[in-house]
Amino acid sequence: MDIVRNADGTLVVPVQPQRHPSGGESDSPAGGAEAEETQMALEPETRVLHPGEGGYDEVLAEWDLQQNPDRPPAVSTVTGRQEAMSLIHAVATSSDHAVAPAIEKLDDPGASAEALRHVLIGGVHSVEDFAGEVAEAEGGEPISAHETTKIIGEVLTELD
Repeated sequence: MDIVRNADGTLVVPVQPQRHPSGGESDSPAGGAEAEETQMALEPETRVLHPGEGGYDEVLAEWDLQQNPDRPPAVSTVTGRQEAMSLIHAVATSSDHAVAPAIEKLDDPGASAEALRHVLIGGVHSVEDFAGEVAEAEGGEPISAHETTKIIGEVLTELD
């Protein structure tokens, strides 16, 4: 089962079902093997992760890789990172948080996407640091890591 990104930014993530002891049946070899086969045949359960929840950034990076598994590893360039910071700031401070108009103003959308992927791969601390860099470069207060991650997800969805 693949990771699914919903329009609201939440991610539906497959998780393995928990194993439950099967009473006295597991004492016999046939019962234990049969219970094992039944457990392995179960479909994985899912969990919904919201931006800002623990593990969200890492799962969003996995989702992005899932969209194009043949993509080479993300590489952040100086100009790509600068444009990415401007892009995140523009979306965060616009009244309607519109992503498409902000992307249209980029000189190199691919480099910006790579820089944002590089931020996500670093996890929550990388996102927090990036939000601080955005505030320092663009002015204003730092955007929360939660909001930054959500915007990054929207931008990557739009660019793909």
